[in-house]
Amino acid sequence: MFSHPDFEEALSIARRLGGTGHRALFAGGCVRDMLMNRPAKDFDIATSATPDQVEALFENTHAIGKAFGVIQVLSNGRPFEVATFRSDLAYIDGRRPEGVVFSTPEEDAQRRDFTVNGLFYDPIAGNVIDYVGGQDDLKRRVIRAIGDPKKRFAEDFLRMLRAARFASTLEFEIEPATAAAIRELAYEITEISAERTAQELTRLLTDSPRAGNGIRLLHDLGLLAHVLPEIPPMIGCEQPPQFHPEGDVFVHTMMMLDALKNPSPVLAWSVLLHDVGKPPTFEITREPDGSDRIRFNNHADVGAEMAERILRRLRMSSELTDAVVYCVQNHMRFGEVSRMKESTLRKLIGAPTYETELELHRIDCLSSHADTSNVDILKTFSEKIRNEPVLPKPWLSGRDLIEIGMPPGPPMGRWLKLAYDAQLENRFPDRDALFAWLRSEIEKGDFQ
Repeated sequence: MFSHPDFEEALSIARRLGGTGHRALFAGGCVRDMLMNRPAKDFDIATSATPDQVEALFENTHAIGKAFGVIQVLSNGRPFEVATFRSDLAYIDGRRPEGVVFSTPEEDAQRRDFTVNGLFYDPIAGNVIDYVGGQDDLKRRVIRAIGDPKKRFAEDFLRMLRAARFASTLEFEIEPATAAAIRELAYEITEISAERTAQELTRLLTDSPRAGNGIRLLHDLGLLAHVLPEIPPMIGCEQPPQFHPEGDVFVHTMMMLDALKNPSPVLAWSVLLHDVGKPPTFEITREPDGSDRIRFNNHADVGAEMAERILRRLRMSSELTDAVVYCVQNHMRFGEVSRMKESTLRKLIGAPTYETELELHRIDCLSSHADTSNVDILKTFSEKIRNEPVLPKPWLSGRDLIEIGMPPGPPMGRWLKLAYDAQLENRFPDRDALFAWLRSEIEKGDFQ
């Protein structure tokens, strides 16, 4: 029933445990995904064996959470979590219990978050074990907390974001009592670490078939204002209808998120934040003909600054943050490609984020005025230079200019940029011709 490269390894662990008198069951998400005919991400194994017994049975283990009954077993180099059936004691830090009591499969199921994640599968007998009604909720496509929703969320407030993420990625509804508990406790999400919050948000954005629905759900549940307070001001922020017939900034951004297909985290966050600078820059100006027009002057730069603050607040990696900030800050330049010089086009295409920027622009267009002619221009130009380096090595360097008497400093950089642009535009056949031209230009100008 499982189509996964790790299945046989997980089965061998279960058989080893079963062969020594211990019960061993696949648990949680892998069972849910199996029943939905989805590929499992990983295999977690729940067992009656104690952590000491697990360590004794397998040669290569790591005690990653031994105090909570969790041992990591390495089989052919692949890691599997093997956890003893347990009940949790009181939660004192909003994330982990102060201790656990080893127990039965039924009691273990009762401590889990949602019914669809509380299922077990016996890989030896080949049957599903359901103590919490998870199979019925899978059929009804419902996310339901196990037991008292408020108690489940109080144990770990991140579960509120997880509920929204599962509902979005699985395209399920959240059961009314579970949703009501989230709305009541939504303010508590700020107790969760930035790193854990960011991980859930990123998975919602990248794993959802329609990520816009996931953000809409966060707003409906009252969570969005606490985790991403910069997003709700997009709601009702009008845009010029001649460019954005689809509606306000929030509607436009959600349409773009819904259009994503298996995006990278950089693309997903760039889409969400590309217009975050519009609400604070919104203004209505009077045009020369007497008409009013909505404008967002400098919104890309403002948005880039906001995006950097948001992503640093969420403790995102510097690599992702820098890439998203660059995409947000430069997303408007794609509207100018028909008027760009060849050197500028080459620099645009040669940027490390180019493919992400191009897709951001394409979806931006399709989710507004629908004119994707700039995408066609860029693809045509890319085809034209496909047998050349997009950004060839500069023919001239600072050393060349020092040899003709130019001191190092900002003017040198400006002259080298002028020379490189001319090289990219194929204005000279070789280095010597370029250098001769540059020397004549320098003689006419003041480079001190």
